[in-house]
Amino acid sequence: MLDWDRVRIFHAVAEAGSFTRAADRLGLSQSAISRQIGALEEHLGVPLFHRHARGLVLTEQGEILLEAATEVARRMAVAESALGESRDQPTGHLRVSTTVGVGTIWLTGHLTEFADLYPDITMSLVVSDVDVDLSMREADVAIRLQRPTQSDLIQRRLMTVHTHLYAAHAYLERHGEPQAPRDLDRHRLVIYGDAASLPVPTLNWSVIAGLEDEEGAGHRRPVLQINNVYGMLRAVESGLGIASLPDYIGAQRASLRRVLPALEGPSFTAYFVYPEELRASKRVAVFRDFLLRKVAEQPVW
Repeated sequence: MLDWDRVRIFHAVAEAGSFTRAADRLGLSQSAISRQIGALEEHLGVPLFHRHARGLVLTEQGEILLEAATEVARRMAVAESALGESRDQPTGHLRVSTTVGVGTIWLTGHLTEFADLYPDITMSLVVSDVDVDLSMREADVAIRLQRPTQSDLIQRRLMTVHTHLYAAHAYLERHGEPQAPRDLDRHRLVIYGDAASLPVPTLNWSVIAGLEDEEGAGHRRPVLQINNVYGMLRAVESGLGIASLPDYIGAQRASLRRVLPALEGPSFTAYFVYPEELRASKRVAVFRDFLLRKVAEQPVW
């Protein structure tokens, strides 16, 4: 009998192409991932990967297992949905994946109301700026800041997010307020610090704002780089510097002021995403509709 946890880890490694990237996605150590794959190969008696210096390549046996694992995950999702929602009232457990910013700052503030409306639904919230694999049941639904590319995912547009520069009143009183984009050269900037997991590729536009048309211009040196938007918010609230923040975060904070208000950063669209097999799920439907209502109630989108 195959160990499903090992198969799930195998699927993550196959999708990521390396133990290191799979370990980051699953929150496990690289050595733990390697041990689980080794145990699975020993149990099956066949190699699942060719190991190369540049990464991993599936063997023929690995391709067979990958196809089977994906199909089993799909069937499990259908069965779980049917078993958990056999009554008229939405019920069951809902695993939600989203970015650190959306999850910790916006979504959690609405979950009390959702729990009051649907007491038979329990939830797990997975916040990470790296997308999880919905096809392997790492989550049931996701709020993503870019349109998903997988053809087997249902997607519903939630909102368009706008970004501006924000700073704490205390910082501006101490350092003055920039009057033009080029003035940012003399200010402390806080940016998203992990390019590999940027939830939106253009999030760090503040380091080049006002410099784009200057020949040979580089970019500004930030005072702090931090790998999630919540950390950026806390640093800015403390008076450290200026950061590009989504308006749903910055505009709601009385301690912050919009800097260079006519200068707007890139906007991006967020989507509610879930697998095709959960199309008929009542708990997914009520959560989707709840999110759409909350978005409509907030004027900053």
